[in-house]
Amino acid sequence: MEEPAPAKAGVIQTVREKFSCRECEKITQPPAPFHVTPRGFAGPNLLAMILFEKFGQHQPLNRQSERYRREGIDLSVSTLADQVGACTLALQPLHALIEAHVLAGERLHGDDTTVPILARGKTVTGRIWAYVRDDRPFGGRAPPAALYYASRDRRQEHPERHLRGYAGILQADAYSGYNSLYDPSRSPEPVTPALCWAHARRQFFELADIAANARRGRKATAISPLALEAVKRIDALFDIERAITGLSAEERLRARREQSVALVANLEAWLREERSRLSRSASVSKPIDYMLRRWDRFAGFLDDGRICLTNNAAERALRGFALGRKSWLFAGSERGAERAAAMVTLIATAKLNDVDPQTWLADVLGRIADTPQSQLHELLPWNWNSSTAEVKAA
Repeated sequence: MEEPAPAKAGVIQTVREKFSCRECEKITQPPAPFHVTPRGFAGPNLLAMILFEKFGQHQPLNRQSERYRREGIDLSVSTLADQVGACTLALQPLHALIEAHVLAGERLHGDDTTVPILARGKTVTGRIWAYVRDDRPFGGRAPPAALYYASRDRRQEHPERHLRGYAGILQADAYSGYNSLYDPSRSPEPVTPALCWAHARRQFFELADIAANARRGRKATAISPLALEAVKRIDALFDIERAITGLSAEERLRARREQSVALVANLEAWLREERSRLSRSASVSKPIDYMLRRWDRFAGFLDDGRICLTNNAAERALRGFALGRKSWLFAGSERGAERAAAMVTLIATAKLNDVDPQTWLADVLGRIADTPQSQLHELLPWNWNSSTAEVKAA
């Protein structure tokens, strides 16, 4: 098997000859080639590589500029930043289509994570919000997609704005900023809350992690037998969920009523009984209270087969930011954070649909200007495939 040839850069020089007619004195000249960015010089393949390395591989523009310089290509950080901004603007129509697709879902996974944003010589703790539509666990045929927003803080006005017209199911943590979405008087309809059992289980697991305790040595705290029992009971629910993943919502609901209802009822009764015997200072009291105070939202999966037991889809969607911020340290401005959210929306959605983001971006950047508004949906990751792109390019 032959090894793929290494990437190399080249300069394409276009000669546009002018021709004049002696009789009518008219001048003709071939049109200038298409440029992805206004007055730009970079081709779609180079631009796609810059975008994917920055937002998909977390390589800041200063490191990319240094690498290009070693290869004999003069691309300053300011030039790269201008190209990123122009590409984000050019791809905005596709971002709008993905946004509409995500917010039309019956159920969304929602979560947020911190992102430092540079402001007047210091950094402020901003937020990246993620909303993921993935109907595959309950047999949905709609393609998966992820939508990101950036904000300077974590005030509740942000999720209210993001989900202004949404009235489906929101799987999220117990962040109080979502509470206004669940208000029965909300117009047009209240959002249905669903909490994450994995988040609740994690609090018990930290108190019952035998392996972690062994690594702590003398500093280890005593293993909580109640926490260990809670983990075992919750794991029994997860075993049932693994067996019904991918089935229709009706089949999942039927299986839950046959197998999970009794386990959940027993778990609630056991938690309430054990909590009545514990003091406020007991370490296991906190995770027990966390569940019992919100029991209706935790038990919502027993009444709707579309609800998942966990919010892992949103947590996975934010993992890139959690890892990447150690590399790029901070977003240069609020506009930079918004650009990052827009570009990661495109890249993450491509990955969810098993499409290579860099190849897709290169093809889309080269075609989006000539694509009619009515045909833009053909460029979305779930409608796009590499073979079609090669045929159109030929």
